[in-house]
Amino acid sequence: MALDEIVITRAIIDRYHEKLTDKLETDVAIVGGGPSGLVAGYYLAGAGKKVSLYERKLTIGGGMWGGGMLFNEIVVQSEAVPVLEEFGIRHRLYQENYYTADGIEAVASLTSGALKAGLTIFNCVTVEDVVMRPERVEGLVINWAPVEMAGLHVDPLTVRARYVIDATGHDTDIVRMVENKTPGRLNTSTGGIMGQKAMWAEKAETDTTQNTKEIFPGLYVAGMAANATAGGPRMGPIFGGMLLSGQKAANNILKRLGQTS
Repeated sequence: MALDEIVITRAIIDRYHEKLTDKLETDVAIVGGGPSGLVAGYYLAGAGKKVSLYERKLTIGGGMWGGGMLFNEIVVQSEAVPVLEEFGIRHRLYQENYYTADGIEAVASLTSGALKAGLTIFNCVTVEDVVMRPERVEGLVINWAPVEMAGLHVDPLTVRARYVIDATGHDTDIVRMVENKTPGRLNTSTGGIMGQKAMWAEKAETDTTQNTKEIFPGLYVAGMAANATAGGPRMGPIFGGMLLSGQKAANNILKRLGQTS
């Protein structure tokens, strides 16, 4: 059967349009496609919620791709192994409490699992602002990442979400927008972004989960964004805290939505 270039083009446009318009209003919008964002999306979508994830880069996975210094192996502690197993990510015991997994397999499995659970991922999309109502985040202002990179004056579009998760890592992009542009204090000891501290893997892994919370009405933080907002240390290429943080963010939001995973 002959192939028509216009039909190919029309199929791409029509299907993408379906995805975009379906997610103009969602239960949860996640910003950042690293491990915590993907895990949060998996559990939320698996519970039947309408969820979208926005990643400014072409690729999904955050720091997992490169492991440590481009040695594409990651380390996960015992507590987070059940999450690896749920996604079917193969792992090996290195020594007590230390498990290793292939970084490429981990990213591929997290991404595939989240998509199959019902998460919709929009890559090459950047979030340039938040939608606010009095004292609450209610959505995102989005644009193409290449538009931002080129510095073009192109007006954005908006999406509405009952909850937003900032999973943008060290940069805390969404929290920073809220801090700079809206009234009110963040849910930190200082009322503002406290910044990431120097590496301390053990404390950072614990703090990542503890700091995963609603940081401003309607806005949650997960993964490294949680530590950077609350003043926790960095942890390097150990990813158990990231996985558990995404799971906790999802469960907390599901409780707010009146449902548990």
